[in-house]
Amino acid sequence: MDFMAKQSRVRVLRIACMLFSMLAWTGSTMAQQKERTLDEIKAEAIKRAENGMYPLIGLDPADVREAFASVKTSDYDEWAAGFSAVADRYLKQAKTVEGTDNVKASALYVKAWRLYSFGRWPVPASPGKQRAYAKALEAFLAHARLMDPPLEVVRIPFEGSEIVGYLRLPKNAKCPVPLVIAISGLDSRKEDLSENFGAILPYGIGFIGLDSPGTGQSPIKASETAEREFSRVIDYLQTRPEVDKTRIGMDGQSFGAYWATKLAIIEHARLKAVVAQSPPADATFQKDFVINKTLGNREYLFGLGPALMSIFEGAKTVDDLANIFPRMSLVTQGLLGKPTAPMLVIAGALDTQVPIADAYLLLNSGDVPKEAWINPQGGHLGRQVKVWPDPVIFRQVIIPWLVRRLVVGNDETTSREVRIGKSARG
Repeated sequence: MDFMAKQSRVRVLRIACMLFSMLAWTGSTMAQQKERTLDEIKAEAIKRAENGMYPLIGLDPADVREAFASVKTSDYDEWAAGFSAVADRYLKQAKTVEGTDNVKASALYVKAWRLYSFGRWPVPASPGKQRAYAKALEAFLAHARLMDPPLEVVRIPFEGSEIVGYLRLPKNAKCPVPLVIAISGLDSRKEDLSENFGAILPYGIGFIGLDSPGTGQSPIKASETAEREFSRVIDYLQTRPEVDKTRIGMDGQSFGAYWATKLAIIEHARLKAVVAQSPPADATFQKDFVINKTLGNREYLFGLGPALMSIFEGAKTVDDLANIFPRMSLVTQGLLGKPTAPMLVIAGALDTQVPIADAYLLLNSGDVPKEAWINPQGGHLGRQVKVWPDPVIFRQVIIPWLVRRLVVGNDETTSREVRIGKSARG
């Protein structure tokens, strides 16, 4: 099939997927919902902490309640101060015991980091939240100093600035190892990914954690060409003798999955395997979806619209976002239908942040078969409370697939693979 025929097929699929999405948005869901009130945010956040739900995974509900006791208004700095005060206590305790009980110190640093990080969530949009983010970096890097194998902070020159990444390699590796480039989402950060991806090291796979464009320490804002940041990272990895240049993979979550998907096409010759978890592709970037599904989105704890605006230059209102977003579509950019690296597409049929239509469109595009994990009862990232929480999806779905693609081989089904799957579930 020639390229024009492929593009025509993509357009037909796009229309079908958009019609599917329109049907899913009918009725009351078409109207913008109101943002949660402060009291509603507090109640929902405590519930999520109690149930291990994002973005409060790993936070002690008692700590969350304590922080909220001093948050009386919706002022960003007050929010940051409330969570930072609780985090300060853990940071002080960690510094006290470091050197005599490093296991305890590491755990305390993690507690502090998670609290500071939630203090800056979803984005550090005020001086207080910026301070909380700086403290989150401090606490995480203190935790990282105690890691074994160690975490290396790499600084890659890029367009007059630098890309900051966290690199970890398997312990005592005797030869170049496969490596995963892990890209954060809209409101997660490379610290979150680096903590999670430590679980892949025992399988002989390294990783580098990176912030998405417009977030964290990324040197550039999101744009139609911001994927060049990650191409530069691939260039850098090619210079590292510890990395097997023929076995570089990529993982992206939410907005990070957009970049992962785009790189699976643009860098298909240099990427051996790509995981895209709830990847925005086309329907997510349509004006109607932006206007009707960002403000007041209840699957998102609060502030989805402002968080999205923060990653783009010149986006101050939802209307600005609605004008910018269509240019981000992979269909508009003419990329869908082109050669693609092997992919695992993860999605939830009930996702209100990235319509399932985008996953279906992606699965029907390109030149090679893709694998999919679609949870019919799942929301964003395929997550389902108590059944498929984020850590379970990561350990039971993502890690085994990456191991199979990067270590075991493309298509082999071996007893070793079965053992890996069982180990990941454990």
